[in-house]
Amino acid sequence: MDIQYRLEQKRKVLADFPGPRSLELAARRAQAVAAGVASSVPVYVADADGGIIHDVDGNSFIDLGSGIAVTTVGASDAAVVGAVKEQVEHFTHTCFMVSPYEGYVAVAEKLNQLTPGEHAKRTVLFNSGAEAVENAIKIARIATGRTAVVAFDHAYHGRTNLTMGLTAKAMPYKHGFGPFAGEVYRAPMSYPFREENPQITGKEAAERAILMMSKQIGADQIAAIIIEPIQGEGGFIVPADGFLPRLAEFAKENGIVFIADEVQSGFARTGEWFAVQHEGVVPDLVTTAKGIAGGMPLSAVTGRAELLDAVHGGGLGGTYGGNPVACAAALAAIDTMETQDLRGRAREIEATVKERLGKLQAELGEASIIGEVRGRGAMLALEFVERGSASTAKVPDAAATKKIAEYCLKEGVIILTCGTYGNVVRLLPPLVISDELLADALDVLEAAIRSVA
Repeated sequence: MDIQYRLEQKRKVLADFPGPRSLELAARRAQAVAAGVASSVPVYVADADGGIIHDVDGNSFIDLGSGIAVTTVGASDAAVVGAVKEQVEHFTHTCFMVSPYEGYVAVAEKLNQLTPGEHAKRTVLFNSGAEAVENAIKIARIATGRTAVVAFDHAYHGRTNLTMGLTAKAMPYKHGFGPFAGEVYRAPMSYPFREENPQITGKEAAERAILMMSKQIGADQIAAIIIEPIQGEGGFIVPADGFLPRLAEFAKENGIVFIADEVQSGFARTGEWFAVQHEGVVPDLVTTAKGIAGGMPLSAVTGRAELLDAVHGGGLGGTYGGNPVACAAALAAIDTMETQDLRGRAREIEATVKERLGKLQAELGEASIIGEVRGRGAMLALEFVERGSASTAKVPDAAATKKIAEYCLKEGVIILTCGTYGNVVRLLPPLVISDELLADALDVLEAAIRSVA
């Protein structure tokens, strides 16, 4: 990579972390911000660039979270910053549904080009991943004339009413917020590490889900099957090979819209533009957000022209959907991904992390708390289990996972946890992180695991 960083790419944590300015802001926050909004890091950001975050007290943290897979090109990529500045000097908003502009069209053209498949495509833009998912369901329902929607165990699709219904995890996402939208059904996921039958293939796991759909819903009643090709909040679960292709085949056979939720896994994150490409799956609809626009709020539904064009005029949209500033940022971010070959960089990160953590897992042996190292590209995870249970009961160890995250933060490395059982550390570094900074972060993570283990 040929990247010129604006900030020094080095971690530094002062003795009084969190510092006085962060504590002052935390006190102000307690009096101003709703208690339901939680933050995993107790410091306040002043600046960010490449793989580093500076807080308001002079601490510098290595960023292994990327704002939950958003700042793929870094939090202040020069091309994105320049595109945003240029756009705001002309206009910040007109509403595409009132006075359209070229940026929206250009982003749609780019997404139609990048998403899998050679068929004619259309795109509609929104603000958030949840909006994209909700609108994908609307499109599938109107195009098929059916109502049932199938999601999967461990899924996460958003926080709106419909997307909460699709999401599997109750706390903190669904608890107390019901009732949820109807005609949402849940099928069993392929979760290789936790399969009761470790010999089950991806295709066999898909047949298990298909049997449930056929018997409990009826294939002719299903409008859409929606799935994260690599599950995010559920634990960075990579389904067994063959699972996604068989589900897509079943959908095609029965006139069901197959929706790939690539909100977290899209845009070079897994070493391909989209995670479904690892198995050659061509979805009917793809939902995107997060990494699409270098940190600006933008999301999209892209897919078969006949599906999106089935919606009546005015049936899709939103006041801020496809905001011109966000569109400018998206075009610049995608250009950076292409010119810097960030798909290749994601594969390099995968090789580095898996080699390093795989050696640690082997060294710790049967008593290891590392149950599995998994993921693709720079969407990687470690699942932690109680000591000695990795090859037997595989008992989730959320307490150890929390301690590891806390240790890393105190040493200046931001990592995120996830998983249905709260026992997964997920690694989502910006794809522009330097080798040196990544190695330093892995040193800290390894020390944290050894300390807890």
